[in-house]
Amino acid sequence: MAFIPRDNHRQQSEVIVKVSKTKLMICSLLLLSLGAILFTSQSHATEPNLYEKNYKEQNSGQLKSLEANPDTKMYVSNHKEDDNISMLENGYDMIGSSGFDGVAVPVEGALELGRAIKADTVLVYSKYAPTKTSASKIQLVREAAKHGGEIDAKDFVEEPTQHKYYASYWAKLPMPILGVHIIKLTKKTSDGEVAVSKVEPGLKVIAVIKSSPAAIAKIVKDDVLLSIGDVALEKPDDLFGAVRRYAGQTVMLKVGRDGAIMNIDVALNSSKK
Repeated sequence: MAFIPRDNHRQQSEVIVKVSKTKLMICSLLLLSLGAILFTSQSHATEPNLYEKNYKEQNSGQLKSLEANPDTKMYVSNHKEDDNISMLENGYDMIGSSGFDGVAVPVEGALELGRAIKADTVLVYSKYAPTKTSASKIQLVREAAKHGGEIDAKDFVEEPTQHKYYASYWAKLPMPILGVHIIKLTKKTSDGEVAVSKVEPGLKVIAVIKSSPAAIAKIVKDDVLLSIGDVALEKPDDLFGAVRRYAGQTVMLKVGRDGAIMNIDVALNSSKK
């Protein structure tokens, strides 16, 4: 058996102790890291879905996809108004929308809500919501110097980047009897110092559904529908009632376009399909 000097025993013992401490530290760090990962996952799982929390139903008829289990699609865009018209023209109607301010909110929450309410399509938008800019901070310094005041340090703390989030949820509709989306217009005039709202005649077309009877008859966006058959169109319910009454028939539609009045024959669908 080889003889190991006492000093070597001490050195070996110190090495073993150091190695053991190192392993212990590594294990502790791994456990801490694992704990942090688990905590982060659990915290994320319990965070509220801000898209769901701020959801507002647009359609009182509990609109949803025609499919029992729709394959909900989500798209991120920057052209909300154009997208709305495009969706209407392609035969969709809005179920509802979500709007809120937040910091780094994942868009997956919008898709999750879209699936829950059985939407066919979800459109998501976000834009930077400025807080305090460099220019505004410089102005604070100038104002404080001008009035001999002090500057609060919290005014210069970097704030998290805020964004304005918005999502809209859409369902595909069956082919309609006529195929237009309309609004009732009012025109504001002044009677002396008093503002007066004057109701405009007819119903303005804001979108025409592709391949619908209205599209085939060449009705276009911004047309004003004045009457259908013998029904004068003063409010949206007039149009809804008339198309059901004349469903399956060819009926005359009186239309205002660019200051001219024209009569257009429209072959209405017999029912939604």
